[in-house]
Amino acid sequence: MGEVEHQVLVVDDDPTVSDVVRRYLEQSGCRVRLAADGSAALAAVAAERPDLVVLDVMMPGLDGLEVCRRLRHDQPDLPVVMLTALGEEADRVLGLEIGADDYVTKPFSPRELVLRIRSVLRRAGTPPAEPEPAAIFHDGDLTADTARRVAWLGGERLQLTVREFDLLEFLLRHPGRAWSRADLLGKVWGWQIGDQSTVTVHVRRLREKIEDDPAAPRRILTVWGIGYRYEAEAGSR
Repeated sequence: MGEVEHQVLVVDDDPTVSDVVRRYLEQSGCRVRLAADGSAALAAVAAERPDLVVLDVMMPGLDGLEVCRRLRHDQPDLPVVMLTALGEEADRVLGLEIGADDYVTKPFSPRELVLRIRSVLRRAGTPPAEPEPAAIFHDGDLTADTARRVAWLGGERLQLTVREFDLLEFLLRHPGRAWSRADLLGKVWGWQIGDQSTVTVHVRRLREKIEDDPAAPRRILTVWGIGYRYEAEAGSR
């Protein structure tokens, strides 16, 4: 069987970019809708929720960052891949902080973009070829169900993005071990080379959602000179 057909919304005010992305996604088996600005993007999502949004940062009117912010408020689990201009690190970091699951810098390889999109889509809803065994993890008042890809804190469901859940699941599966940012970039994102600030931003966002005091975390600890370690309560699983 082939991959599940997904609907992708591509949002970019440059028709040339939109057309190239559309053609490559269609060749990979996706159905594609186009939107030329932020307002049209929000209307398209409201009319028919796509499986993923490809979102350019620089657009007239509502820019990509504001669109992402609104999408995260209304549909926190909708995967978003942002397109950012090369060198605009502040925009990339801000996009991740707002809740983008991934980003690709312009100029980009259409094939790389499709691979990134496919990676996010697989993690969002389609099991990988060799999935980890499904499990339910309990750590104090934190619970994560990897089969359903949902987590709760104190009985309330957490609003996690695709990558935030990926990161939480990975850390819960490997408590007590220190991981470098490069390790996490490879294990969680599947990138051999990439911007390690991606990991830093996602750790910060995850701490804000699962820690009583994100400034003094007791679960996701910083291991100075190495990276991060998940510290579970005794007897947790």
